[in-house]
Amino acid sequence: MNSVALEVGPIKIYWYSLTMFAAILVATILIVRESKKQKINDNILIDLIFYGIISGILGARIYYVLFNLDYYLQDPLEIIKIWHGGIAIHGAIIGGLIFLILYSKKKKLNVLKMMDIIAVGLIIAQAIGRWGNFFNQEAHGVETSLSFLKSLHLPNFIIEGMHINGVYYHPTFLYESIWCLLGFIILLLVRKNKKINIGQLSGIYLVWYGIERFFVEGLRTDSLMLGSIRVAQVVSIIYIISGIVLFLFYIVKKDNKHKYHELKKGD
Repeated sequence: MNSVALEVGPIKIYWYSLTMFAAILVATILIVRESKKQKINDNILIDLIFYGIISGILGARIYYVLFNLDYYLQDPLEIIKIWHGGIAIHGAIIGGLIFLILYSKKKKLNVLKMMDIIAVGLIIAQAIGRWGNFFNQEAHGVETSLSFLKSLHLPNFIIEGMHINGVYYHPTFLYESIWCLLGFIILLLVRKNKKINIGQLSGIYLVWYGIERFFVEGLRTDSLMLGSIRVAQVVSIIYIISGIVLFLFYIVKKDNKHKYHELKKGD
């Protein structure tokens, strides 16, 4: 599979880059639309998105480097060569979340509500972004058979894309992409409920993604490890627990004043 989408002289544009751009663009459009509905100031929104993206990229890189520190200490200059690959979605989420918390406090925004707004855009970005792994033939699962892949009724181009160096692999990128797409639809439907509490959309996102990533990570061949432990599985468990807490927080408190939508009389 050719990972280069366009080549003009010495300039190469990779499918991975185009996929990431599309993911960020779609997420940004969705976040902007919902933020306007929630009456978020335009200047605040622009800064939030711009610096949030930068924080996410930095977090994704730092996270990956920390779990491959021995390699990068041998050649520290490789740390800044992000175009050589090496980012992690969990790091992106952590980096983006740290910035969001600090920025929201500075601008006196409700952190949980901003998390809810972003969660819907984030999960569809993940669904799109995973296709970048497909074009790079990376982040795949363990070895499988051609007959198994055909039993999934996959398009031939996906089957062939999972045929790497004479071996067929589980298309874990596809499993996650489909799961995130379903999660996106669920979040959109839940968001229409006028009586949802703030934090509940984020809670659903964390539980939904945490469950999927825990099991799919078990199939991956490129997991970041801490000894014999797959780091992503530990983080997924933390996601699930945190998500349940967020979803139930205001229900347990019996607090009806923290709704995602501003309720009008009669609602």
